Formats: sequence, structure tokens, C-alpha cells
Amino acid sequence: MTGRSRFLSYFTRRPGTYALGLGAMLLSTFLFLAIPRVVRAVLDDLAAGVTQGKLARSAAVILALAAADAVCYFWVRRILIGASRDVEFEMREDLFAHLLRLPPRWYRRNRVGDVMSRAVNDLSAVRMMIGPGIMQAANTVVVGTVALVLMVLVSPLLTLVALAVLPLVAVATQVMGRITHRRFTAIQELFSEISASAQECFNGVRLVRAFAREASEEERFDRQNRDFRRQNLRLARLNALFFPFLQALIGCGFALVLWVGGRQILDGKLTVARYVEFNLYMLELVWPAIALGWVVNLWQRGTASWKRMVELWKAEPLPEEDAAAAGGTVPTGALEVRGLTFGYDGAPPVLHDVSFRVEEGETVAVVGRTGAGKSTLLSLLLRLDEPPAGTVLVGGRDVRELPLPLLRRTLVPVPQETFLFSDTLAANVALGAPGASREEIEAAARAAGLGPDLASFPSGLDTIVGERGITLSGGQKQRTALARALLTPAPFLVLDDAFSSVDTETEARILRGLREAARERTVVLVSHRLSTIQHADRIVVLDAGRVAEVGTHQELLARGGLYAALAERQRLEEEVEAA
Repeated sequence: MTGRSRFLSYFTRRPGTYALGLGAMLLSTFLFLAIPRVVRAVLDDLAAGVTQGKLARSAAVILALAAADAVCYFWVRRILIGASRDVEFEMREDLFAHLLRLPPRWYRRNRVGDVMSRAVNDLSAVRMMIGPGIMQAANTVVVGTVALVLMVLVSPLLTLVALAVLPLVAVATQVMGRITHRRFTAIQELFSEISASAQECFNGVRLVRAFAREASEEERFDRQNRDFRRQNLRLARLNALFFPFLQALIGCGFALVLWVGGRQILDGKLTVARYVEFNLYMLELVWPAIALGWVVNLWQRGTASWKRMVELWKAEPLPEEDAAAAGGTVPTGALEVRGLTFGYDGAPPVLHDVSFRVEEGETVAVVGRTGAGKSTLLSLLLRLDEPPAGTVLVGGRDVRELPLPLLRRTLVPVPQETFLFSDTLAANVALGAPGASREEIEAAARAAGLGPDLASFPSGLDTIVGERGITLSGGQKQRTALARALLTPAPFLVLDDAFSSVDTETEARILRGLREAARERTVVLVSHRLSTIQHADRIVVLDAGRVAEVGTHQELLARGGLYAALAERQRLEEEVEAA
């Protein structure tokens, strides 16, 4: 769907609403523009002699017209501004759903602060365009068209004189529109940069303080903020120049009409009453003319922001899933990798012809030096990145053919970098099993080694862990993630260095609980500690993206190959640390 068709689709969903709003606007306009005709009639009666009662009735008519116009205009605003809020709501819902379906590789290339700026700030600018912007544009067109017709009926010559300044207004509006669009685009890009920088700084505030980078971060933010202010002031100066310019042109139009109209009155070609009526029509064109500049401003801001939002929508999402298939039977059996070769986005392969098989109920460990491809392999098992067809199979089925919701119920990960939501500990543990009972949540937490910590937490499982789990230690966060995986009824567990932040004693306790809790599950784990993997049924050793060795802990040590070298190095490191 193109950006234009997507934009128009939000309006075609509610044609009745916009038809009703336009009808109320037309009625408001005719009521508003009927007042000059009443004033002309009163002036004509004054020349012929008018009674006090007739003056009172005419004043009452004008008051009634003004009151009816106010009521109609209230409904215009309520209908059209309300519709813009509905469109904003639907856009935000659609954009959020789209962002959730984008693959992880897209988020690796885009900064979260920039995405947030487009989803919040740019969406707000689009809402202003489709709400007040479109309403005032329609009002300008309707009032301007009807008023011009009535002006022509009063005096075609004076209408031509009044429109003499129109070409200057058109040129000024076009020039302002182009400059506004360019400057506002630059402002929004700067705001995205500021948002992204601030978000990164807040997320890494511990690192900033650890390296005493507060002053440099303040200096960087000050530099960006000053540039942001400068760009906004440039746009404000443009607006400050444009609106007085429009008012000056309107004043010139009134002066020309006074000159030509006055001469026609003196020549007897135009009555004072009709001249006053004409000037009232011109006066009622002043606000639409001034609003025109505001509308152009809103429109250019909105279109610039819409283009930035369309860039998000252009990102290719993951394929739609069949809802019925997603609720199918969770596959069980062996997990198999066949001749897997994979590289990121056309780069040289990270994995080369990797093959191994994990039988149902087995625990298989994957080890290797840093950069050997372990995390990439787990990412492909979980389909966080798309593996080549036929290379990763679960229960004999290609993971690419499994609907993602079904795959997520089949393989549950415990990532190396744990993410916790700013919620209770219980809510974070029950993320994958929202219907779990309190007893089940506590059992999973204890199986993951959190038992001794629960008593020290202020509210036990009801303790708020803070944003990203900031109130917990690294080890506690990893154990919370493990408890989350254990509570999820998935037949496969995928652990990516899930014990790197705990000590060996805690690790031993966790492994005992894990073996008990995951007795009937198939486990694939990555770890740098031999104590973590030595009891695995088999160990797959990766070297530069290739399978170098496969066997049990004792078998691999006996071979004296890469695994034995890694074991010896780790033993020496532990001896040095203990010395």
C-alpha cells in the first residue's frame, strides 16, 4: 500500500462522519454570510425611514443568525476534530502493530529513539494536519467561495479590485510552504536525534557515571538542543513574517476597495448600503485568508511527518500468520540442524555447513571461542533471523513452515541479555504463561534458583523490579528469565549463556533445579563454563562457524582437541583467579 492510499484509507472508513461535518460547515457558512444581507436591508430602511420596532426585529435576526452559526460551528469542530482523534487512534494502533511485526534485524539498524519520535511526535503533527488543518482548509474554501459569489452579485468591479492582491498571496503561500516543509523536516530529524541520544544516555546511565561522562553527555545534549532551538526559531521567524505580510495585503485590498467604491458612490453607481454589505463580505474573508497561512504551516508539517511515518510502514514485516494454524499442536521430537550455512544481509557466512541432532529429552551444549557463531545459531533456531529452508527442523518440520506463534510455544529462549518489564517479579516470571497460578510461579522461581532471594525482596514476588529490572542484580535478572522459561509449557528450552552472571555455587544449585524442572524437555544451551555443560548428553564444539567436534565431556577431553584446549585454558584462568 502506498503512502497516499494508506492515508486516504483512514478517511474512507468514515465517509458519513465527514459528510455530516461538511454539511454542518455549509450551514454555518450560509448563516454567517446571511448577516451582511440583513445589515444592508437595515441600511436601506434607514434611508427610507425605519421604525424602532423594525430595528429591534432586525437586531434580533442578526443575534439569532450569530447564535445558530455558533451552534453549527461547535458541531463542525466536534465532528471533524473528533474524527481526527479517531484517525490518530487508528494510525497509532496500526503503526504499533506493524512495529511489533518487524524482524529483529530491522531494529538492529534503527535507533529506538528515532522510532519513538516518529510514532509520537510525527503522529501528533499528522493529527494536527487531518484535524484543525483539514477543517480550516475546508472552511477557507467554503467561506471563500460563497463570499466571493455574494461579492460578485453586489459589485463585479469591486470584486476584481479586492482580488488584485490574490496573486501575491498565492506566491507567498507557495514559497512559505516549500520552506516550511524543508525546515520542519530538519526539525523532526533533529528531534529524533535528540530522542535517540537521550534514550541511549538514560539506558546507559550506569556506564555514563562509571566513566564520569556526565559533563560530556550534557555538552552533547546542549549542542543538539541548541541546534534544535535554532531550527525552530528559523521556522518561527518565517511564520512571524508571513502572517503580518498577509495582513498587510488584506489592508491593501481594503484600501483599494475604499478608493474605487467611494468613487462609485460619489458617481451614484453604488449605494452606501451595498458598499457596506460588500465590505462585510470582505471582512468575513479576513480570517480565512489569515488561516490560510496557518493551514499551509500545518499541512507542510503534517506531510513532512507523514513521509517519515511512511518510512516505518515501508519496512517489510514478518509474514502474516494463519490464526487457525497458530493454534495447532505443538511439535515434539528431535531438533535437527542440517547443513546450515548463514550470513547476515549478504555478508560472508557466519556459519558453514553446521549439522547436528538433539533427540527428544536430551540436553546438548554448544561451545566455542568468542565469535564462533553460537548466538547466531540459537537465533536461527528461534527464527529471530530466518534460516535457509530445510536447515532447521523441529519434530521433522521445517521451522520456516511453522507459524511464529506456534513456534514461540514450541521453543522458549533464555537470552544472554535479559529484558525485564517495569512490573512485579511475578508478572515478569509469568510473561509466557499469563494464566499461571501463584504456586506455579513460585515453584518456577525456586527451580531457577530465586528461592533464597525471595525473602530478601521487599514484597516477595510482588516486588516491582523497575525499568529493565534495574533493582535486580545481573544474576537475579538471569534467574528471573530462566524462571520465565521454566513456567512456559514449551517442549524445547534454548539457553544462551544464561548463567554468566551467577557464581559457581549458585550455578550448581540452578542446574540441579533445572534438571528436575526440565526433566522431559529438550534443552539446547550455550555456555562458556565447563561446569555448566559437562553433564550435557552431547557437546557440539564450533570453530569459526563450523562444527569442529561432537561428543560427551569425557570423550572430548580424551581427544585432546579444541574442547580440551578450551578446558585447559579455563582451568588455568580459575587457578590464577583463586591465587
